Amino acid sequence: MSHHTIDVTGLGFSYPDGTAALEDVSFHIGHGESVAIVGANGAGKSTLLMHLNGFLMPARGTVNIGGTPVAKGTLADIRKTVGMVFQDPDDQLFMPSVFEDVAFGPMNLGQSPAEARQAALDALEAVGASGLEQKIPAYMSGGEKRLAAIAGVLAMRPEVIAFDEPTSDLDPVHAARVEGLVGELRRQGEYGLVLSTHDLDLAARIADRVVLLKEGSIIAEGPPRELFYDVDLLKGVGLIEPRVVRLWRELCRRTGRDPGPRPLTETEFVAALADGGRA
Repeated sequence: MSHHTIDVTGLGFSYPDGTAALEDVSFHIGHGESVAIVGANGAGKSTLLMHLNGFLMPARGTVNIGGTPVAKGTLADIRKTVGMVFQDPDDQLFMPSVFEDVAFGPMNLGQSPAEARQAALDALEAVGASGLEQKIPAYMSGGEKRLAAIAGVLAMRPEVIAFDEPTSDLDPVHAARVEGLVGELRRQGEYGLVLSTHDLDLAARIADRVVLLKEGSIIAEGPPRELFYDVDLLKGVGLIEPRVVRLWRELCRRTGRDPGPRPLTETEFVAALADGGRA
């Protein structure tokens, strides 16, 4: 039995027309680890995520979740362990009210109505959406829907939460709220978190480790402080360094200071700047 929560080994997947979407992908996620899967559009990020809770089945290779292989017969267990927040909340919200939607998962897991009710209320409170309970999902904003979808996953208390492009298409206020929520989950350390995103600024702020995908294959993996300061690597996959990285490199180039601290967030940038560049 692996100590990893998620073990992906030699995963391959092709679309029905024969185009390879994923080729020999192997990576692991440990308990409480936050991993960003980054790549340009069409690199295979969403396809990879869909394999982590059995929405897609491996054509080649294996996906193990907590030691259980993803297969037709194990899906109920797999989906208890890995909760998925889709890019489009309309794929996720289907009940008449937000409250019923969020309580649906716990009810499905066999909880009593009272337990499911409490799980739903707790989850809505955790995402700061207590006021949405009686709202009708169809009439909510994209940001409210995203929060409700996250609450629906939290209510099931999975071990891993997978987010597909969690802040895409959101207004800045809701994008910041969703990011703050992911950051809070990361600090608690109770969940493994895996996010697909092409937003390296976001990945720099919330990932312990980054997996870089290009045309369905992993071409690099490591801490964001290493990968995001490798301009040639990022160029090669069609991505631009995070804004903080660009600013810091330009500042070091102009002032001749040591790029040593390699800040990734605005807070680190200000600290490095105030430090007069002493590494």
